[in-house]
Amino acid sequence: MTGHHAGPQSNADGTGAGSGTGGPAADAFDRALESLRTGEPILVHDAADREGETDLIYHADAVTPEAVARLRNDAGGLICVALGYEIAEAFDLPFYSDAVEHPATADHELGYDDRSSFSLTVNHRDTYTGITDDDRSTTIRELGAAAATPETTAFAEEFRVPGHVHLLKGAPDLLAQREGHTELGLALADAAGRSPAVVVCEMLDDETGDALSPADARDYADRHGFAYLEGSEVLERCR
Repeated sequence: MTGHHAGPQSNADGTGAGSGTGGPAADAFDRALESLRTGEPILVHDAADREGETDLIYHADAVTPEAVARLRNDAGGLICVALGYEIAEAFDLPFYSDAVEHPATADHELGYDDRSSFSLTVNHRDTYTGITDDDRSTTIRELGAAAATPETTAFAEEFRVPGHVHLLKGAPDLLAQREGHTELGLALADAAGRSPAVVVCEMLDDETGDALSPADARDYADRHGFAYLEGSEVLERCR
């Protein structure tokens, strides 16, 4: 990847993140949970026989304007907030394909899954256009706060639709039902003792335009001191 790289660098002694540099996979898993607790991003590759993508993941509470800049510059995919199924239900957030009556929503053949996790797009009502780093970070952090206290959140009073932050709705049975980045990220948040709201963004290769290879994603994680996990490691520990 090229472009702006904000954030901490790996240690000079080479003991940065990634399950290949700091010890066994269990250490990488524990480091990933601690990263989510302390506001650092992690990288998760789903599987070669699924999307074959690595996502940069933050807990929603930790997304500053600088984090949005990293997501759009270093990752480059679609910046989404994944919410747990029960939280989305509490806010009356549907799956997008169920909410829109249009012929194009029918007969999806995704190849990598039975259905998409997409819900609505939102802006927080305290934002202006909704697209700036400041605006998107405000929307994302407020979504994190809402997920932590759904019983006291009047969603429609705080957020407006459409907006510039894409929402994803987790599967009801999470990893037992679906193994996408939505569910992987939410399972990790739960294991870390955090609310069910995470930001996921696909990492793309600047030169090819394709998904960043796992090797390059791991190299990025090592350079910046971030934890890197394979989806299989998450399934083993969280399912």
